[in-house]
Parts: sequence; structure tokens; C-alpha cells
Amino acid sequence: MIAVIGRPNVGKSTLTNRLTGDKVAIVTPKPQTTRNRIFGVFAYERTQMILLDTPGFHKARTRLGEYMVGIVKESVADVDAVALIAEPVDSIGTQEELLIQHIERIGVPAVLLINKIDTLKTKQMLPIIDRYSKRFAFDAIIPISAKSGDGMAQLLEVFDSFAVEGPQLFPDGMTTDQPEKQIIAEIIREKLLLCMEREIPHGTAVEITKFSERVPGAAAAGGDAGNDVGNDVGDVGDVGDVGDVGIDGFAEGFEDGFAGANGGDVGSGGVIGGFLNGNGGPEWGDGDVGSDIVGIIDVDATIYCEKASHKGMIIGKNGAMLKKIGQMAREDIEAFMGAKVFLQTWVKVKANWRDSQSSIRNFGYTSCT
Repeated sequence: MIAVIGRPNVGKSTLTNRLTGDKVAIVTPKPQTTRNRIFGVFAYERTQMILLDTPGFHKARTRLGEYMVGIVKESVADVDAVALIAEPVDSIGTQEELLIQHIERIGVPAVLLINKIDTLKTKQMLPIIDRYSKRFAFDAIIPISAKSGDGMAQLLEVFDSFAVEGPQLFPDGMTTDQPEKQIIAEIIREKLLLCMEREIPHGTAVEITKFSERVPGAAAAGGDAGNDVGNDVGDVGDVGDVGDVGIDGFAEGFEDGFAGANGGDVGSGGVIGGFLNGNGGPEWGDGDVGSDIVGIIDVDATIYCEKASHKGMIIGKNGAMLKKIGQMAREDIEAFMGAKVFLQTWVKVKANWRDSQSSIRNFGYTSCT
């Protein structure tokens, strides 16, 4: 079991995803993407390896930030080794120095991974390695590129050297300990981070309020109804968000729902919900909405933000931004679940939730006290 630690946006989740061969952690160019500790599980030779992907170590400014920093310190306490990831820069940064000090206090074996080596020449790497080796006696210093895979063979051999004999902790083929609802919520939050700018995404949280699979008979009946409408308005394909906030949203939802602008799905949740609650509307998967669909997973998600002005930006003009986020998320959720997904999204305001201990717990950030 190896804890992967480092400053925000240094490549911890990219490394975890590469080694597991699966997308167990969301990845964006924005710092503080990871908020929780994520177990990434994979096999190497005869060893089951477990990576603890952790939030970026930073100076906390909210209770959520304090929770994230606590996760990092907690993760280092009970593992076989620590992998500190750093960028190839000339000096040891403040975050790296604090993490090295914490490693020294714990006394755990540690490996330094200098990531993003594809951004500089080999001769530029030598002074960086020398500087870190003089600061702390790492068990190994390995230049890597989590993005391209360079250095992975040496990294795995070093990780394997820390293995101790014991029972298998996770079943074969399992790549993460996260429940499906949590992964889906994280996928939606990833699309928020990718689509929104400035401080808005960091003040958002996603709650999955419905997650259920329809029985085949119900799916077929629903598909027949969808086809009846689709035949009147055109080919049945991707269905966009139905509805937004206010009268404009109602008109948009009505037009999309009955004029077949995006494939002709009619959903009362989209039209009425759009009018009342800022509902993102139903988001269908690609292909025909017909009786040939065997399994459909219904997902309702509520996006929370901290300000009313942020809510309007997330929804966008005539619901355009929320529609984009929903479409991007639905595609990834379908790939993850291996089934068609019917996704509905709402946006609500919960002021200053990042400084509310109860809200932080309610959103699933509960590992640290």
C-alpha cells in the first residue's frame, strides 16, 4: 500500500489512472481537483498494489481545504511506503519541504517521483535529483512521465520491493474502492471543472439523489413512447436538456420537448422541473430511444454552488452550459457503467458550504475528524 502525495496538479491522479489502467480519479488542469482519498488497485507480477491517491497539499483557506490537507497527513500514517511527486523545477518548493518534513516525522520509506520529464532535457534533470538527494535520503528517485508512461517499469520494480506478505485485500479485477454513485458524482464535477472558469468550480459539489436501473420491460415501454414522439418530429438521436429557469426556460423546454430540436424526447421532469427548479432536463444516451434498449440507468444529480450568480453561470443562457456539462458527463458515465444512462441535473445554492462541517460530511467528505 503506497500513498501518493504532492502539491496540487502535479500528476497524482494521472499516475493512479495509468497504473490501474482505469479512470478511477478525475483529472483536470485545475488545482485541487481531487478532494478525497481514492484507492487505486492493480496487480504487478504476484503483488496486489494499492495506491492511495490524495488531494493536493496546499495552504487551506476553508474547512474543506483543512479536510483535504488532513487526508494527506492521515494517508501517510499507515502505509508501506510513500511516493512524493514533484515537478522538475530548480528549487524545492514550500509544499514539498513540508511534506518531506512530515515523512521524516513518520519515518516511512519514501520514493521521490519527478514527474513531467517530457518537458525538459536529461541534463536539466541532474541538478534537480542532486538537490533532493541532499535534502532527504529517499529510497529511490525516479524521473517519470505519468502522461506518457516513461519510467513506469522502474517505478513498479521499486514499488514491488516494499511489498509484504499478506492476504489479498481486493478481489481480482477491482480497480477502486469507490461506490458507483461516488464515481458518477465525480465525473459530473470533473465536467464542471473543465467547463467553468475561475473560482466557480471549486465552490461546487455534486450529490446523486437517484440511481436506479430500469427493468427491461419498463425500458421497452418507455422506448416505444419515445419512438411515437420521435416519428412525428424526426429521427430520434441525442436529446438535449429540457428546461431552464423561468419563463424562457419553460419555452425552451417546451420547444425542445415537443418540436424535436434534439431528437424529440418529451419529459415532464424536464419541462416542469426546468420551470420551477433550474432542472438540467433529461439527457439521453446516443442512439435510438426505442424498444431495442435493454438496460437504462436513471441518474438524478444535484449540483450545489455557493452563490446565486454562480447558479446562473452554471445553467448558462437558455440552459446551454448545463446541457454541455450533462452531455459530457453522460458520455463518460455510460462508458463507465456499460449501459445507457438517462441523466437529469439540477442546480441549487448552498451558501458557504465549504465552511460548514455538516455540509462537508453530507457531501461524503468524512474520512478525517
